Amino acid sequence: MRKLLALLLTLCCLLSLCACHGSRGMEPFAMPENFDESRQYEISFWAKNDTNLTQVAIYEQAIADFEALYPNIKVNLRLYTDYGRIYNDVITNIATNTTPNVCITYPDHIATYLTGVNTVVPLDGLFDHPEYGLGGNAVRFDSPTRAEIVPQFLQECAFDGYHYAIPYMRSTEACYVNKTFVEKLGFTLPEKLTWDFVWEVSEAAMAQDAEGNFAVNRQKVMIPFIYKSTDNMMIQLLRQQGADYSTAEGDILLFHDTTRQSLKTIAEHAATGAFSTFKISSYPANFLNAGQCIFAIDSTGGATWMGSDAPLCDIAEDKLVQFETAVMTIPQFDPKKPVMISQGPSMCVFNKSDPQEVLASWLFAQFMLTDGVQIAYAQTEGYVPVTSKAQNTQVYQDYLSREGEDNQLYYDIKLKASKLLLDNVDNTFVTPVFNGSASLRDASGQLIENTVKSTRRGEMIDDAYLDKLFDSVTSLYRLDQGGGTSAVGKQELGELPSAAKALLGTLALVWVCIGLYLLREWRKGKKIEKND
Repeated sequence: MRKLLALLLTLCCLLSLCACHGSRGMEPFAMPENFDESRQYEISFWAKNDTNLTQVAIYEQAIADFEALYPNIKVNLRLYTDYGRIYNDVITNIATNTTPNVCITYPDHIATYLTGVNTVVPLDGLFDHPEYGLGGNAVRFDSPTRAEIVPQFLQECAFDGYHYAIPYMRSTEACYVNKTFVEKLGFTLPEKLTWDFVWEVSEAAMAQDAEGNFAVNRQKVMIPFIYKSTDNMMIQLLRQQGADYSTAEGDILLFHDTTRQSLKTIAEHAATGAFSTFKISSYPANFLNAGQCIFAIDSTGGATWMGSDAPLCDIAEDKLVQFETAVMTIPQFDPKKPVMISQGPSMCVFNKSDPQEVLASWLFAQFMLTDGVQIAYAQTEGYVPVTSKAQNTQVYQDYLSREGEDNQLYYDIKLKASKLLLDNVDNTFVTPVFNGSASLRDASGQLIENTVKSTRRGEMIDDAYLDKLFDSVTSLYRLDQGGGTSAVGKQELGELPSAAKALLGTLALVWVCIGLYLLREWRKGKKIEKND
């Protein structure tokens, strides 16, 4: 009996290990004939906010309004302060089929979610369903039609022949410029920034007086040019020069001569102290607002942190410096043909064993595209609504027209950032999406971060250094494992959660105990045989 129990425990452990390894997947979602409104549903919505309580209130109001329309659907909100944490939690939960119902995410992340069989619902059939689709006649709210979603934004959610998400908000990057200091240095801002202009002004700003103060701000600290997202920086540098990055099939094309030259240029200006990054120095907005930075590149979604009167300013009032802020497109190689990245969160719907639950989830995701939600959220930052329907409303147009009326809702920097994207939708681009594209994005930023750090340590940034850098980054993010669906690197799956580590540790201990128990029983048996 004891041996039988030990065997059963062994089998349980084996099953547990199999469960930890991952699920076999789910059946493809099949659209039910009708939504069963006689049933109660409870769905989860994982979302991200920038510690902005106004955004939290908008989520909560949207849920309350939706539940008033659909009393049989309860939505549970789970908030994160980082998209990476959402991503890691989803990856962890795929193995046990405990993913959320609706999740704010990015297409690069969805590409990895799809490594689970039928994990994410392809939405094309739902888009066009006459009753429950976009603009459907059985939907209880004023849903936008498919044609009313900005085509470029919707296209960003399509890969492998299907739409796996709907856009939620869109932003791009902007260069927030201390115009006062630019002019103090004897320069005039052009209509469009160029890289040569930014580098020239940044180097000029490094001039110091005999006491070691920087001449432009009379302070001991000046970092003229700070970039928040170095992955975006590298991607846009390559795109503007027509250089390769990757293919839609997942071929990694990042490592070439244009990348080398870009890194050498960055190293040249990092060596003088004229350039740094968020990861090395901290938020560009903090330096900009303290008069310690001239060119701060960050998302238009971060506009309320930028400028002397920024409503979300993070530094002490006595550190603030008054200056005129210009909101401009990022530096260009050819200002006549501006190129900038399109970014911003999307929403995906996860598959479940109950198609009715999936349909309830889709209705909620679709509700987040209604004018009220879109406009309210867009007003919190320099985001823009993803539907032309919301953009063209009298409410949103009135909002845009009131730039600078106050330093809260109508904060001028925020509205200028929104208008910058609206004026440049046709100049935006996105990178190819595949399983491994998130790792490639991280790798592109790592090239810049490592180069700047090495320069600060006095290392020579030559071809020999770059050869080693390319090899180390390739290895770190496992970009040499065939590309495409096999190029899943360290950052792609994230660190194993502590709960999973504890489970594996416990299972290992159980295995050891089983082994000791069986060994003891075997020895006892041998002893009995000997005595007999």
